[in-house]
Order: sequence, then structure tokens, then C-alpha cells
Amino acid sequence: MEVSESVMKGLQTLADPSLFDLKSFILFTEVAFDSLLSPRGESALANQDLKHIDPITLKSCHTAATTFILEGIKHNVDKSTMGSCLEDLRFSTERVDIFYTSFQKNKTALECLLSSIDSCPPHVTDVTWRLEYCLKVGLLLLLFYVNALDISCLFSQQNSHVHKVNQPSYLISLNTEKGGTSSHINFNCTMEQLQDLVGKMKDAAKSLERATQA
Repeated sequence: MEVSESVMKGLQTLADPSLFDLKSFILFTEVAFDSLLSPRGESALANQDLKHIDPITLKSCHTAATTFILEGIKHNVDKSTMGSCLEDLRFSTERVDIFYTSFQKNKTALECLLSSIDSCPPHVTDVTWRLEYCLKVGLLLLLFYVNALDISCLFSQQNSHVHKVNQPSYLISLNTEKGGTSSHINFNCTMEQLQDLVGKMKDAAKSLERATQA
């Protein structure tokens, strides 16, 4: 079970008896689980018995604890795995037992919560494309489809509201996957629209890169 450095630091702070005595630790653990399952969320931290703890410290520990809890639910960790991880983060045996007892008590409810959340959008696994070019030849429309492998040609009766004559367009197919299920998103666009789309995707990629390096 791997966690980020910020989560490890937050849990190490939570394990420090000079900051969280046993009474505060027990209460904080209850609040952490309650904040995940109740509409109150982080407002549960406003408990009067936790007022003596610095608010910034309290919030960072809360973020670390709830992240750790959800990771434990997602990976279905047992007591040995969780205990080993928490002991490495300076939790005493008593605190490990308290934390894991709350984990087991709330596990079913948290599993139901996670299964009901479907906020992850489909992700793109592949892209295929072809270039369509329509030429008018007499009373027929000659459609050229060009992809990376070959050039194909189809004849169609003249139908101006379907095909744009003498104007190239791209037919794009995005292969997506969500929850193990594959699907396709198909659309067509002009060269200018495709260039605009590619430009925006490059901007998004640069923004994401900057965010991960911050």
C-alpha cells in the first residue's frame, strides 16, 4: 500500500503523542471516518475537544487520514498490511488497533460510498482518423477516404446537404474505456477545427505538466 509523501507526513504528525494525546487521537479518528460518511465533511473538525490543536495541523492530518482510509478501502487491506504501514509511520500498537477497529467498523459503509461514486470520465485509449474529400463528377459525388493505410473511393448520388463538395474534412474516432467497457466517440471536423482542437489539447497538456511539477 503506497501513499504520497504528504500523506505520510500527515500521519506521522497524527502519531505524535505530543500533538495528539490518546484521547485526542481517538476523537480525531472518529471524526475522520465520520467526515467521509456524513454530509458535514470537514466541518466535523470543529469539535470543541480538538480546539487545542493548530487548525492547519488538524486539517493536514485530516486530509492524510481520509486519503489513507480511502486507499485502504480501494485496496481491501487487512490488519497486517495496514498495521505494518502505520507502524512504519510511528504509530504505536495501541493506535494501530484503534485506527483499524474504526476502519473495520466503517468498511462496509465506505465500500458502498465508493461504489456509488462514478465521477471518473472515460479515458481515451486510441484514436483513428480518415480524411474525407468530396468531388463532384457529373451527377455523382466522388468521395475519397484517406487514412494511414490506404485511399478508398466511394460513389454517391448527389446530395448537397450531406456532403460538402470540394472541401476536405476529417472523420475522427476516439476509442474510450470506462470501467472495463469500451466505446467510441465519432465526429467530423474541418482542418481549422482540428487544428484548434489540437492546440487546446496541447495547452491542457502543458497546464497539467506545470501542475504536477509545482
